[in-house]
Amino acid sequence: MNIGFVMYEWESVKPKLDSTLRLIQESVSRGHKVSLIYPYEMAIRRTCVWANCRIVESSKPNAQDNYDFYKSCTLTEEFIPMNNHDVVFFRDNPPLDTHVLNFMDTLENDTFFINSISGLRKANNKIYPATLAALHDNDDPKKRLIPLTTVSRNKKYLKQVIEAYELDKFILKPMDGFGGSGVILLDKSSKTSKYNVNSLLDFYINQGGKNNYIILQEYIETELKGDVRVIMLNGEPIGTMRRVPSDDDHRSNVHAGGHCVEHKLDETELKLCKIIGPKLVEDGLFLVGLDLMGGKLIEVNVCSPGGFVEINENKEIKIQKRVLDFVEKTIEKKNS
Repeated sequence: MNIGFVMYEWESVKPKLDSTLRLIQESVSRGHKVSLIYPYEMAIRRTCVWANCRIVESSKPNAQDNYDFYKSCTLTEEFIPMNNHDVVFFRDNPPLDTHVLNFMDTLENDTFFINSISGLRKANNKIYPATLAALHDNDDPKKRLIPLTTVSRNKKYLKQVIEAYELDKFILKPMDGFGGSGVILLDKSSKTSKYNVNSLLDFYINQGGKNNYIILQEYIETELKGDVRVIMLNGEPIGTMRRVPSDDDHRSNVHAGGHCVEHKLDETELKLCKIIGPKLVEDGLFLVGLDLMGGKLIEVNVCSPGGFVEINENKEIKIQKRVLDFVEKTIEKKNS
């Protein structure tokens, strides 16, 4: 098979923890032709989408150490039509470039995308979990799929929401952040809360000279520290871990200093995955990272969900192997 990865630049890959690198190595080790595609190097030529691809070859495709594999790779540039690919993984970091999605729209009939272009458009924002919440009863707080969530760029309204809710703590975050960037804990009981709220809302709404939407979310208190990352493949959970924040931070993201421990989904978490899974598949979202806290859905990560390395520890079946098995079966079925 010809497998493409729309992704960040090879030089910025961090071999120790990079989930995309695990997918690339698994693809190369199986004998597939692998190409890296940088979003800014696509072009339309004679009504077809082309890209200046970097073909990956490795002298150590089965290296046990991922750094050894990374250093063994050579990249050869080749300008080829995008529809030469049987499969394209979309592994670029948010926010998405809508022009790139427009380029790839024309390819969906020929190429299997993980995840689908329409699915990326629908889910590449932090409002998507709210659409999934409609799959379940929202009247009973204990049965809600997601925490109480408000999305707005109206400062006056957001202040009213903060004052009206009988909650002391909220999470405030930008619409297009990732890796925990820009996520802060707002404590209403703090003596300086009134001044902090004004300052923070001004900063987030006006950041970059734009009128930005921001997310205000109920802070979920949990017995166990941190959140749970669930890797979903074709609507089913295939790997989990709990991310624990450092002592001086509320964010669990590894990029923000958190660390990971093993986790087994409890009954509530399994039920949530079972409810959400079919909708993800319906939307063309085959490889997804769910973030859960207190049995509720916090975020849906569809661009470049990570956590493979941490989940893979002490597991016989690696995440990347499960993903490539699924891809090969899908293409075999498509071509039969």
